[in-house]
This record gives sequence, C-alpha cells and structure tokens, in this order.
Amino acid sequence: MEFTINNADKGGFVRTDNYDGDVTNRLAAHYREILDLLGENVERDGLKDTPIRVAKAMQFLLQGYNMDPEEILKSARFKENYQQMVLVKDIDIFSMCEHHMLPFIGKAHVAYIPRQYITGLSKIARVVEAYSRRLQIQERMTLQIKECIQNTLNPLGVGVVIEAKHLCMQMRGVQKQNSVTTTSDFTGAFLKEPTRKEFLQLVGTDLL
Repeated sequence: MEFTINNADKGGFVRTDNYDGDVTNRLAAHYREILDLLGENVERDGLKDTPIRVAKAMQFLLQGYNMDPEEILKSARFKENYQQMVLVKDIDIFSMCEHHMLPFIGKAHVAYIPRQYITGLSKIARVVEAYSRRLQIQERMTLQIKECIQNTLNPLGVGVVIEAKHLCMQMRGVQKQNSVTTTSDFTGAFLKEPTRKEFLQLVGTDLL
C-alpha cells in the first residue's frame, strides 16, 4: 500500500510511505484483539483507527529487515589513498528492545581506518539505521555494525560505541530513569590502545 500526503501550505511538502496492505490489515486485526484483551473499547472514537495506525507504525519502526547494510556500503564504495581515521559520531538511534518491544534511544559513534576503500559518510549512518530498525539488543547491534563495515570495506580497523537509554529499564522493572547503557566493539587498529584512546577522546565518552 502506498499513500501520499501533499501539504502545499508547507512549501509543497510531499510525504510518501509504503506499506504492505495485507500485512497492515493482519497486524491491525491482532492489535484490535490486544486492545480488547486489555479491557479497552476498540469502537470508541479515540481507538477506532488505532490498530491501523499501530500496524503502520510498527512496519516503519522495524523497516530495517528490508534493508541490506552491506549493499548500502557497496553502493558508495570508492578507492582512495587515505589511511587516517574516519569518524561519524552522534548518529541518532531509535530501536526496539526484543525482550519487551519497548524503545531504546541513543547515539552511535562509528569510526574506521581505510585500507583501500572509503564509503559515503551518509552510508555509515544508514548502516546504523538498518540495524537499529529491527527488534534488537544493544550488544548485538554494536557487533553487527562493526562486522558489516569490516566485512564490506576491509579497513585497517573499526570502532563502534553506542550509548542508549532503555525504556524497559525506565518505564518498568527497575525504573531507573537516568541510567545509560554503553557498549563498544573494535577490530584491527582499534585494538591498539593509542588508536582506541584517540577514538574515544574524539567521541567524548568516559570509556577510556
């Protein structure tokens, strides 16, 4: 299913979202049943369209399953004689914890040292997006981003740090609102203390 919202009052802004109509309808039926089981009246005005809205929202939030991170990097892979650190930091992350299907939100900091190939800077952010828009755990996502860049670009090394707040800790369970989880993973040159220290100093974390 594809729909277009054209709002001429905002400079001709056009928004196009794509959804699988069958998947949307099937998900909506389940969400309608869930609301009913929770004791809500699914026929009241505020909830009539909620199952459809949630079905579309979940497809958007989990669109990473339809992305190929390695192909994203390959689409803008160039030979370049550059062997210094390339760092893209403060990449926004919006992901869903696979244990409770609640969001965790934070930043990713990704660096690599090219051996032969570089990639478009936006592609690093798109790789992060591809892995974060799935049911995830932070530890696995950190590893996946690192391995994708290492396998696709074959650099001298890769460093990844992710810092995030998990709503499953803030809204339920231990309910510690100010806790931040930091994960990191490194390959090659980033396993050496001077390179890793430079990366972490540039990122500005307390992981030294």
